[in-house]
Amino acid sequence: EDESEEEPKLKYERLSNGVTEILQKDAASCMTVHEKFLALGTHYGKVYLLDVQGNITQKFDVSPVKINQISLDESGEHMGVCSEDGKVQVFGLYSAEEFHETFDCPIKIVAVHPQFVRSHFKQFVTGGKKLLLYERGWMNRWKPSVLHEGEGNIRNIKWRGHLIAWANNMGVKILDMISKQRITNVPRDDISLRPDMYPCSLCWKDNLTLIIGWGNSVKICSVKERHASEMRDLPNRYVEIVFQFDTEFYVSGLAPLCDQLVILSYVKEISEKTEVECCARPRLDIVQPLPESCEEISSDALTVRGFQENECRDYHLEYSEGESLFYIISPRDVVVAKERDQDDHIDWLLEKKKYEEALMAAEISQKTIKKHKILDIGLAYINHLMEKGEYDLAARKCQKILGKNTELWEFEVYKFKEIGQLKAISRYLPRRDPVLKPLIYEMVLHEFLESDYEGFATLIKEWPGDLYNNTIIVQAVVDHLKKDPQNRTLLRTLAELYTYDQRYGRALEIYLTLRHKDVFQLIHKHNLFSSIRDKIVLLMDFDSEKAVDMLLDNEDKISIDRVVEELENRPELQHVYLHKLFKRDHHKGQRYHEKQISLYAEYDRPNLLPFLRDSTHCPLEKALEICQQRNFVEETVYLLSRMGNSRSALKMIMEELQDVDKAIEFAKEQDDGELWEDLILYSIDKPPFITGLLNNIGTHVDPILLIHRIKEGMEIPNLRDSLVKILQDYNLQILLREGCKKILVADSLSLLKKMHRTQMKGVLVDEENICESCLSPILPSDASKSFSVVVFHCRHMFHRECLPVSNMVSSVQFCNICSAKHRGPGSAVLEMKK
Repeated sequence: EDESEEEPKLKYERLSNGVTEILQKDAASCMTVHEKFLALGTHYGKVYLLDVQGNITQKFDVSPVKINQISLDESGEHMGVCSEDGKVQVFGLYSAEEFHETFDCPIKIVAVHPQFVRSHFKQFVTGGKKLLLYERGWMNRWKPSVLHEGEGNIRNIKWRGHLIAWANNMGVKILDMISKQRITNVPRDDISLRPDMYPCSLCWKDNLTLIIGWGNSVKICSVKERHASEMRDLPNRYVEIVFQFDTEFYVSGLAPLCDQLVILSYVKEISEKTEVECCARPRLDIVQPLPESCEEISSDALTVRGFQENECRDYHLEYSEGESLFYIISPRDVVVAKERDQDDHIDWLLEKKKYEEALMAAEISQKTIKKHKILDIGLAYINHLMEKGEYDLAARKCQKILGKNTELWEFEVYKFKEIGQLKAISRYLPRRDPVLKPLIYEMVLHEFLESDYEGFATLIKEWPGDLYNNTIIVQAVVDHLKKDPQNRTLLRTLAELYTYDQRYGRALEIYLTLRHKDVFQLIHKHNLFSSIRDKIVLLMDFDSEKAVDMLLDNEDKISIDRVVEELENRPELQHVYLHKLFKRDHHKGQRYHEKQISLYAEYDRPNLLPFLRDSTHCPLEKALEICQQRNFVEETVYLLSRMGNSRSALKMIMEELQDVDKAIEFAKEQDDGELWEDLILYSIDKPPFITGLLNNIGTHVDPILLIHRIKEGMEIPNLRDSLVKILQDYNLQILLREGCKKILVADSLSLLKKMHRTQMKGVLVDEENICESCLSPILPSDASKSFSVVVFHCRHMFHRECLPVSNMVSSVQFCNICSAKHRGPGSAVLEMKK
């Protein structure tokens, strides 16, 4: 037996039933295989017809001595038999047709024509010292003819189609029955081997391919047609050896297997005890032929009965075409080899504990396998993994193998429980279709609760709440919290359980205590706004940003007044809420704008000035009072200017801030001449302020007014640069004005030309036009009469007599319609007369 990890290609069984009975008293000498039955010849001259199970269906007493060969035609209706005493018989199994002949020498071989059943192919050949062809002719007489002689005994013949191959002491010949010409001679390689002890094996793979095995040499020959130009006196066919290789042992039989080759080998080995060469178990090898060698695919040693006493000539290999069945015949045993099917492949995988591959093979071939079930293989795989300690992999495989079978799921869960591995299977338990009994899930949860709080929390989060009895699990968690009341994991999990149980109030309390991020999601999801009316401060302390957004998004559920009231004792939180409310809508919280002035001043001064600018509801006097108390200069300046006291505001900028740029910016915003005058008066004795005014005043006030007031001898920083800048600004203004004038003149000229072109165009006047005054056609129906028509640029047309008499001094007329509609008068462009 092969102990390697390589899977065998064939499986073996003894042919039993009637064969067992025969070989207990007799010995097999030869066998021929037909697709319908088997024919077995024995040493005592008997021929048995057997079914494929080995049961005897018919028996023939042919001779008292050894049967050498049995030959069947393709139909299986005619049989040829030869024996050691020289007898040859060819007869019909289902007809009275029969031929008998006795020769004076042993006949080793007989072969009937493959189409013997047909009347014009009544032929067979025999092999002894001569190769004789028998043909049935006129009056049903059999006529013999010698095909070959003189090269020793003929020991093997194979007839296929129109070709006969035979082997004698010298080699192998092939005869073409159509031309009656011998087309090849393949000589024997090893002439040292006795041909009677190591006979030649012949096998036709197809009608043109012959396989020869002799000694330890194998040749594969191909019969080919000779080209017409090469004929001369040569046969029209020739033989080419396409593959040739040597084997390790002696060939006893050959058979094709697709593009591979099955070889039965006779093996000799040296006994370890006696150190004498003895017969070993025969081998059946599958090889892949190569041009000058072969690749071994598989090799099996066969334990046949009596192999110790057998010789090479005692073994034969026959095969059934189309079924991949191979029969190994020895005197005391007949073994059948067949290709392994998927069931055999799965058996081997299971034997080697390759469960994953076995499961995959079963899934792929589930329609063809008969012996195995996918579920049984899968369960065996799970058990194997558990035995190896690979619990997680075993649990993962349960999903695929157990599928929707709840009974098997529950059975496997209890097996995991027995070995203390419930945690391993917890992640893979089904949660929908199927759903197991609640007890199963509770059992797993209790396992985690006893040893792994985090794992327990994960399962509660992942598992739907309807898988288990929520009340039981809640009570178990509460009991554990009595031992460890501050455990955040258990508290968070309890809150989730309360949520599943729709006890949202309790869940909210725990979330707020834990300051858990899911508190806002819980409030939104389950509309718990009524429950948080008295918990606004807690929510703001936890996350003021999210809390304010939530409160503002749900003003209809918790009013602004209620929120402000709840935050009365926490003005910093009150400010955060009111500030965001103001950002969203300047008018919603207008009643709290006065309060917000103090809140901004206290907690958020940077946003005070923007608030004062944007709010239209805050009392300015109150705001001014607060800003003056806190000495907020910028805010006070803004409020003074907004209340109309610009001079006081400017004075504060100059005196408090002493920022000439800001003062100038303020004066520009107010655009008040008196304010500029105050600014100049205040700055006239301050050289830095004069510099700032000179640099910025040019576009609003005539710089000369400032320059005339500067005292002689006053030293002003950067005066030259300031004067240069004033001149540059003046030059820039002049250039801008000139540029604008050029653009204006160019645009006017372009438009004038466009108007002139438009007015110079002709106007179409036809019968469809009417007089805008009398509404009759503008052109008279009688073209011979004289007429006078006036057409304006606005395309309105009048008869000359229909136009009112102009009382204007100018002779230019205007369209009455356009003048009445104030669309601008259109002057007449065309006067038509005839």
